[in-house]
Amino acid sequence: MTSPPVHITSPPKYRAYTLQTYRQVPQMNALSEDEKFAIDVVGNVLPFKINQYVIDHLIHWGDVPNDPIYRLTVPQRDMLLPHQFDMMAHLLRRGASSDEIRKMANEIRLDLNPHPAGQLEYNVPTVNGVRLTGVQHKYPETVLFFPSQGQTCHAYCTFCFRWPQFVGMDELKFAMKETELLIAYLREHPEVTDILFTGGDPMIMKTSAFASYVEPLLELDTIHTIRIGTKALSYHPYRFTTDNDADDMMRLFDKIVASGKHLAIMGHFNHPNELSTPALEDAVARIRNTGAQIRTQSPLMRHINADAQTWARMWRRQVDLGMIPYYMFLARDTGAQHYFAVPLVEAWHIFREAYQQVSGICRTVRGPSASATPGKIQVLGVSEVYGEKVITLRFLQGRNPDWVHRPFFAKYDENATWVDELVPAFGEERFFFEEELAFAPN
Repeated sequence: MTSPPVHITSPPKYRAYTLQTYRQVPQMNALSEDEKFAIDVVGNVLPFKINQYVIDHLIHWGDVPNDPIYRLTVPQRDMLLPHQFDMMAHLLRRGASSDEIRKMANEIRLDLNPHPAGQLEYNVPTVNGVRLTGVQHKYPETVLFFPSQGQTCHAYCTFCFRWPQFVGMDELKFAMKETELLIAYLREHPEVTDILFTGGDPMIMKTSAFASYVEPLLELDTIHTIRIGTKALSYHPYRFTTDNDADDMMRLFDKIVASGKHLAIMGHFNHPNELSTPALEDAVARIRNTGAQIRTQSPLMRHINADAQTWARMWRRQVDLGMIPYYMFLARDTGAQHYFAVPLVEAWHIFREAYQQVSGICRTVRGPSASATPGKIQVLGVSEVYGEKVITLRFLQGRNPDWVHRPFFAKYDENATWVDELVPAFGEERFFFEEELAFAPN
């Protein structure tokens, strides 16, 4: 059995609050009525959920509304464009029916690019003529799996590019119950070596439910790595220490590692404040004791972590705890991207300055990276070639593996916040990958 944590902190009674109940949070009483109304407006479009651990341990209420974790979890007025906010505000002020509000919310949501990077057009595979709506297969060696019981979270991040999973529009969801179909697909595709459980958050599930998805994978020799994408370490670390079935989850982690599979916990940490609690330290120590590795990732976001010092502190603290810094992403072109986005050139400067402040042991991190339609594209920097100022980029991962690590150049644009806004340098009509991507199968 996995050994207990070094010290167990007493967890609060678990409670989560939504748009309908957030006014019961005593700390919310200090907000003005205008601030509460803004939460009501935006929360009717983008998902809102916050739990007691975040309220008690992560938000510094004396710094609200500027506290980064507050903005990370509580909807803000500017997360909708002005005309979107005004349309929903008008309905709420006149006491519109729930059907009217829902219809308007869905219209706004469809304008927010709910499935970026070709997720529906390119990524959803089929097996035996069945479309696997809970699977994405973008890169040859990696499959993303969305277990149906993991399509919620302990709290919702306001930047989350998976927001369509949580807003009640079933046609926008990725989710899958049939493990047998996943196994059949993997048998047909021996090139797949890695499974990434994602959501939602797989760690919202009971251990018995999660085990029902994981254990069949342990029999597949072609699968080398099982990844779990989770925010639970930050938002509910007790999942791994004092929850009723935390011991069972640690035993399952033991079993995965003992089977010879590499178990990687992909921990989502967006600010150093999330790494500051004894409960988090306990959870990290306990997970690492199973033989699992914890790799960390986050998008770079204005209002949350858009400065080099924050990132350097975060990487150092992660390494101190035995975690591996993995990715700095760019805020995806969906949802409230206009609120969070940092221009590519500025993002590169922040990454470079943070990278300069840390030792080599932290420099496992890669970025800034855009998870775009053709693949994960890294901004390498600003250069001058034959007198032309350019942005240098490369693929860290691509739909075609031959694209990986091939540098390419875009005209310098200090305002572009996403790779789709860039144009090729040197008078070229298109980037080298665009013709092949245009003819990729749908």
